[in-house]
Amino acid sequence: MNQLKSDDYPAIYKEYIDSVTEPVMDELAAKLSSFPKFVRSIPEEMGTYSYAEGKWTVKEVLCHLLDAERIMAYRALRFARNDMTALASFEQDEFVANGRHNERSFESIIEEFTALRQANMMLFKTFNDTELNRKGMASDRLISVQAFIYIIAGHMNHHMSILRSRYLKEDNNNQKQLHVV
Repeated sequence: MNQLKSDDYPAIYKEYIDSVTEPVMDELAAKLSSFPKFVRSIPEEMGTYSYAEGKWTVKEVLCHLLDAERIMAYRALRFARNDMTALASFEQDEFVANGRHNERSFESIIEEFTALRQANMMLFKTFNDTELNRKGMASDRLISVQAFIYIIAGHMNHHMSILRSRYLKEDNNNQKQLHVV
């Protein structure tokens, strides 16, 4: 894949894109093992923990990652196939509120993530340079197909960092515990 240019994506996504430090497909592939390992390191009873009132639980954050990846990949597919229909935004808080995420096990989240990531990577590998460089309007912002791939990778980096800093802390034995802020 080519390096992204600043006009490939709106500034709102810069933090996500800047967090991608490896070739993007390598970073996506690495998470196939590191993300499940990270989730399995969290005790199941912490799944419904939220660090503050009104904040998402651990499971809600994890399932938000799945929803967002699915939506971003769909957008990339639409634009790659030269469908230039402007795509609406999605209300992430409504997705979380209506997703019943706290009813799920960590293993079911890992299983869905693995299938989703593998399918998306297979799709992304089919895109040629012309398709990767196509741009369309999503959430009233002009964005390239390739930028969506970076956003998927960076969005996961962002939320894993939030989970580590605001939800979890490790003791001396690398055991996860609730992080009371």
